[in-house]
Amino acid sequence: MTSGSKVTARRIEFAYPPDMGPVWTPAKPEFSCAANAVSLMMPVMEPYFVRSIAAALPDLDEPLRSETEAYLAQEAQHHRQHRRFNRVLVDRYRWLAPLEHLMRRVYRSVERRASPQFNIAFAAGSETIAYSAARWAARHRTELFAGADEVASTLFLWHLAEEVEHKSAAHDVYWSRYGGRRGARLRYSAATALTVALVVLFVIAGTTIMAAGERRLHRPMAWLRLVRWSIGFAFELLPNLVWSMLPSHHPSDFTDPLWYEVWLRELDGDTGTLPLWHLIDMERSLDDGPEPGSAPELGQGRSLEELR
Repeated sequence: MTSGSKVTARRIEFAYPPDMGPVWTPAKPEFSCAANAVSLMMPVMEPYFVRSIAAALPDLDEPLRSETEAYLAQEAQHHRQHRRFNRVLVDRYRWLAPLEHLMRRVYRSVERRASPQFNIAFAAGSETIAYSAARWAARHRTELFAGADEVASTLFLWHLAEEVEHKSAAHDVYWSRYGGRRGARLRYSAATALTVALVVLFVIAGTTIMAAGERRLHRPMAWLRLVRWSIGFAFELLPNLVWSMLPSHHPSDFTDPLWYEVWLRELDGDTGTLPLWHLIDMERSLDDGPEPGSAPELGQGRSLEELR
């Protein structure tokens, strides 16, 4: 990538227990509903991105081509794992199946009607949303994921970690292919606006269906949390969107959460597992080193395989 980043294709294995429920954050069920609504979109959106960007591969030079292939491999893994997880959701909430069908129709329509240039811009704009979600979640991970099911929380955090890693991928493909064309920035902005609108629409719809299924819609605390999280995320997302549309911008200008990078280093390639995310404060570990008796060293905590 032009940023000099290193995108790594990883194979992570998740064993979803038969009795796993859709509310994997019991202390804050509405967060599960919102995160699950995002998960429902992944097997729809990410294959669209893969098809759009894969079509541009023959026109890319090295090292951009190799990095883009790694990005596509990551995206393929994401939607594969989310598709498996989403079976739990659709089995529990009967109105999710029609919503999923509607999402497929809408995104397929966008893909068919738009030009290859617009489709790649759409993917790049979507990656800005995902990167913003990753930064926001890293900052609030203790609040959001405390007491969460370890398999589900690792699924979402692993996905977000790789969103940070490949934040430049679709952007670099778009500007490599279309940067010299008239109106390239306008199309990029229009595609970004459309993907933001669709994500907001479908996440609200999915969250509402699942919150209703959990009988949370009549609870003031649920609304208070959802509104507070939405406002906080908006303050993360909107400046990033503005920056992403400036002529001098490149995603490498953003400051990444270090926590994700350190955590991903601990992947066990043989078992496809990661240490449990909450066993150590990784940022402090980098700065000061672990204090005696305070926490296990990275890679020495229980893995998901051992937990299950």
